[in-house]
Amino acid sequence: MSILIDEKTPILVQGITGDKGSFHAKEMIDYGTNVVAGVTPGKGGKTVHGVPIFDTVREAVKQTGATTSITFVAPPFAADAIMEAADAGIHLICSITDGIPAQDMMRVKRYFLRYPRERRPMMVGPNCAGIISPGKAMLGIMPGHIYKQGNVGLISRSGTLGYEAASQLKELGLGISTSVGIGGDPINGSSFLDHLVLFDQDPETEAVLIIGEIGGPQEAEAAAWIKENFSKPVVGFVAGLTAPKGRRMGHAGAIISATGDSAAEKTEIMKSYGLTVAPSPAEFGSAVAAVLKRA
Repeated sequence: MSILIDEKTPILVQGITGDKGSFHAKEMIDYGTNVVAGVTPGKGGKTVHGVPIFDTVREAVKQTGATTSITFVAPPFAADAIMEAADAGIHLICSITDGIPAQDMMRVKRYFLRYPRERRPMMVGPNCAGIISPGKAMLGIMPGHIYKQGNVGLISRSGTLGYEAASQLKELGLGISTSVGIGGDPINGSSFLDHLVLFDQDPETEAVLIIGEIGGPQEAEAAAWIKENFSKPVVGFVAGLTAPKGRRMGHAGAIISATGDSAAEKTEIMKSYGLTVAPSPAEFGSAVAAVLKRA
């Protein structure tokens, strides 16, 4: 099985007529993803890669039954695109966009709180690589060929470290059930914990690898929850062991601003809650293989 998406999930692409939206929409279609619609205001009635384009998400949902969206929309307009998708009834929204203002993401989060919990949209991103269920569907910008279908769940704040993990697992003959890039911004749509809950419920996911970064409390919160609630082995890693305090490193959220934000502190927290911690990015695959062998 997989979480979030599979080969049947009807997907629409917001911003499909832009160069990045068009390029990655074709990559997703070629991978086998069920892309049923595109949305670009003012371009309704046209097609891109054989996919019909609509002026609004509401119209696209009504005509195609799309339940999931990926947004390739410039930062000043991305929050409005995300809220438009939610308002149209989209259940899962993946935002690739880097550079969405933090205030805009706060507005999105407040908007989502208008919905009852059981109908509240799930958002992945922004500033992320997206989601892939290998062999089934790809909702993002990752190189699909490096992902092998299997039984390891992967959640990563870093897109490139997620790619590294997928490649190492494939080299060892191990595969991934679903990989989720939650993004590296200070305010993101969903956390490690949101997806760990789904992986715990997935009968075909036998272990999970979580790849964190400096900055924020997500990794510590996830580790505490894992100890008390998670039924499967988890391997953790936190990037940024040499990052200096107070300096942003790469992602907008990767900054040590409080106690517990550094990689060393987060690593110790993970170990204290019983997680296996990969010593370095070069050992993602071997660490996962070891916990699977012990399970």
